[in-house]
Amino acid sequence: MNLRAQINYWLSLNQMTYNKLADKMNEVSSKKYTGGSINAKLVRGTLTFKEFELIAKIFNYKLELKEIN
Repeated sequence: MNLRAQINYWLSLNQMTYNKLADKMNEVSSKKYTGGSINAKLVRGTLTFKEFELIAKIFNYKLELKEIN
């Protein structure tokens, strides 16, 4: 899965910008995020699983890991 593409898809569906996403992340997190910092983490590939989980939660998704047979 390409995280950047997935987040851009969610942003598009919700007519939201990276800055608005950062504002929502700041509301529920003790860390300080900006639209630029989120985008930079996606470009560099340094977004943590916890941060992706938080973003998914903001868009009303739950991450679930499944064993591959």
